[in-house]
Amino acid sequence: MPSHAPLPDSFFDRDAQLVARELLGKVIRHRQGDHWLAARIIETEAYYQAEKGSHSSLGYTESRRAMFLDGGHIYMYYARGGDSLNLSAHGPGNAVLIKSGFPWVDDISDENALARMTLNNPDASGQPRPPERLCAGQTLLCRALGLKVPMWNARRFDPQGLYVEHVGNQVPVVVQTTRLGIPLGRDEHLPYRFVDAQYARFCTRNPLRRGQVEGRDYQLITQGH
Repeated sequence: MPSHAPLPDSFFDRDAQLVARELLGKVIRHRQGDHWLAARIIETEAYYQAEKGSHSSLGYTESRRAMFLDGGHIYMYYARGGDSLNLSAHGPGNAVLIKSGFPWVDDISDENALARMTLNNPDASGQPRPPERLCAGQTLLCRALGLKVPMWNARRFDPQGLYVEHVGNQVPVVVQTTRLGIPLGRDEHLPYRFVDAQYARFCTRNPLRRGQVEGRDYQLITQGH
């Protein structure tokens, strides 16, 4: 049984950008069998109904229902051949995409849980991925954690099955930049992607890679402790 308290719904029922930034460093846990599979959240993206990059901007459908519910509802959908995990934020149609994570091991989610994650998410040739690549993308994260659209879409978190918690991790510097995979003309310029600078090289695409310029390609946000 988990010994830590899940984040309350009120954490998610706030502005999507604030939620996206403050989710960095938090740990998401999913129970699979006897194991609590876990990842530290290192990359997120905020979405609003009022801008064209969001699914909700295309209108309400039953499959998108969770985006229009109160903050803290789970919105899952299929993308790039896999499952993707989002969380509704304050305001109808606003949400945060969990873009990538880094495997987390502690007294709840032990080395056996990490081994389960490795089995869940082999590479294209069937070989084990290195730990730092297990959750390096939205579909890889869901595959490693065993998260599936039919199981969790439009549900709330369940402390017995899936939840996010604050374990005390600090995120001193956040990288704010543009989101990935947004088609041209659909507000691709909006800086709604947030990355834990300490883990930038392990996210979907490193915003601090060579050739990127602060002030032009990204902004650094220094956070207090």
